[in-house]
Amino acid sequence: MKKPSNEAMEVSVAVNAFLRDYAPKHKTGSENTLRSYETAIRMFLTYIGESEGVTTASLSWKCFSERCLEGWMGWLRDVRGNSPATCNVRLASLREFLRYAAGRDASLQLWYQGACSVNKFKCPSRKVEGLTKEATKALMAAPDTSTRTGRRDLALMFTMYATATRIGELLALRISDVRLEARRPCLNVVGKGGKTRTAYIPKKAAETLRGYVREFHGDNPDPLAFLFYSRRSDTHRPLTQQAVSDRLKLYASKASKGCPDVPLGLHAHQFRHARASHWLQGGMNIVEISFLLGHANLQTTMVYLDITTEDELKALEVLESDQDKKVAPKWIGADGGLLGFCGL
Repeated sequence: MKKPSNEAMEVSVAVNAFLRDYAPKHKTGSENTLRSYETAIRMFLTYIGESEGVTTASLSWKCFSERCLEGWMGWLRDVRGNSPATCNVRLASLREFLRYAAGRDASLQLWYQGACSVNKFKCPSRKVEGLTKEATKALMAAPDTSTRTGRRDLALMFTMYATATRIGELLALRISDVRLEARRPCLNVVGKGGKTRTAYIPKKAAETLRGYVREFHGDNPDPLAFLFYSRRSDTHRPLTQQAVSDRLKLYASKASKGCPDVPLGLHAHQFRHARASHWLQGGMNIVEISFLLGHANLQTTMVYLDITTEDELKALEVLESDQDKKVAPKWIGADGGLLGFCGL
């Protein structure tokens, strides 16, 4: 096997610096987003290895040409079976990597600009089941509050709905971010882009959360402990989004038996959508809702309003189609060359 070229080493170093240092420190704290970045790069390296014959010896920035990216997009759709929306997310992730690389080496601007010229696939509008007030009430009644896990889950769902926080924001909260004894109980939430906002907690939700904190964190809670933590470890390891997703589907199955409005495919973000729609139904205006949701512009909030006026919900772009989840990963080639070389 030929020795990797200097340029191949540069690509490998850039991939690792982007995934392990830049993205988690300067781009996002979301596990899903970081995973999306890595998956996109993994799949691109797999594609150029399988379809373009690229090896560790021939890897270069030229592999990120507009032609290769267009071929990769077609491969994702036709061979991997990814949905158009998923393909577009993968392209956006790779663009972020190339933007990072070009920002550190001006000579790479050509490849970044080429990536920006690659057309996204057209995506049909997708509708998902809504979360009505009746469905919300049924879900809140689903946990068995005679158990510790049930009481924890009720506190989590109640807080998520009452404050309209994103699930990633909620699970990142530590005890020091919770202000339950303030005149107006609130959470100090770190949102997208590292922006901090105050999420006020209604009276009933605040009472539920106080009870949860007393039971799960004691009278003198550790300020650095995660508010919602994994009971299988300790208070310094947060509950995972997958664990929350599994619990929500369990409660959706239970609640749907008494309330047909409850969607069986319930996901955490629907609580946020539901809260926005219920705020609007209660007479709150667009500016107030936008502020409470932590949106950077009103246009984003308008998506939520469109959902409400039709009494339906449109989910955010699907990061990964169901079909994509069912396809076994094919990221490692026969010799594991490019992925291993780039530390993936």
